[in-house]
Amino acid sequence: MTHRSHTLVSHTVIDSPYGPLTLVAADGRLCGLYMEGQRHRPPQETFGAYDPQPHAQGSVFARTREQLEEYFAGARTDFDLPLALAGTGFQRTVWQALQGIPYGETVSYGLLAARIGRPTASRAVGLANGRNPVGIIVPCHRVVGASGALTGYGGGLPRKQRLLAFERAGSAREEAS
Repeated sequence: MTHRSHTLVSHTVIDSPYGPLTLVAADGRLCGLYMEGQRHRPPQETFGAYDPQPHAQGSVFARTREQLEEYFAGARTDFDLPLALAGTGFQRTVWQALQGIPYGETVSYGLLAARIGRPTASRAVGLANGRNPVGIIVPCHRVVGASGALTGYGGGLPRKQRLLAFERAGSAREEAS
């Protein structure tokens, strides 16, 4: 995660049912959501200054915390936050496509590759998926292997399994009502 010197980068840490989440913002837009022990987590020094007042009304940290709390309570199925996703053009295309996977559903890497017009790029899609800087909100956990098997997840397979089970249960509640 490289930032120009004039970009204001800051971070905070919030609690979640999946352990502490480090939120990173650049110029008022969320650019990172990282779990403890996450693969491809950038070095701490790239997260900018610690924000001791992340709950300031209207701040991206306050909005993110509020929307995550609603998500974990089963009251939110998608997110409406200003994002600043730093990556290659291909990675950003994949991350945009991830945001189109409905809550409680999964797609294979191959299907996601086809959706972005690159049907032979499932391996590259998997690599881009693994580099997603804003887990949960950009739902990389909703991508599975061709057989439906759970495959790699930057936050660890147990977290991926829990997130998918949580969303499936929420989808079942919605369909029943």
